[in-house]
Amino acid sequence: MLVQEDYKTHNHVKFLVNYHFVWIPKRRRKVLTGAISTRIRQIFLELAIEKGWDILALEVAPDHIHLFVSVKPTDTPHLVVKAFKGHSSYYLRKEFPELLKMPSLWTSSYFVSTAGNVSSEAIRKYIEDPHHGSN
Repeated sequence: MLVQEDYKTHNHVKFLVNYHFVWIPKRRRKVLTGAISTRIRQIFLELAIEKGWDILALEVAPDHIHLFVSVKPTDTPHLVVKAFKGHSSYYLRKEFPELLKMPSLWTSSYFVSTAGNVSSEAIRKYIEDPHHGSN
């Protein structure tokens, strides 16, 4: 099962909310290289600190981003990805004029999946265990 240190506390809630996001630049252009790749990592780290989120893993490939992030239960996936895409687009396009040639930095699409330290199958088995509800 989960280790107690994995859980976080906020107000009167104990939680573990992890999202895995994947998104791509417009037209899947391979623009996330060199100084742009370095800068996007800095932007993401600064945003995560500001919002109180923990980046668990980050891959910046030339044509896509993989982000595994732990957030508060009040932060919906849509708002989390919007923050990362919006902040990075604003600063990268401001600092790297070559990105202004693109109509927008990111596509409006993204992939999201939830994750924790326990598989869905383990949770289902725990809930369906006949000894679980015994008095």
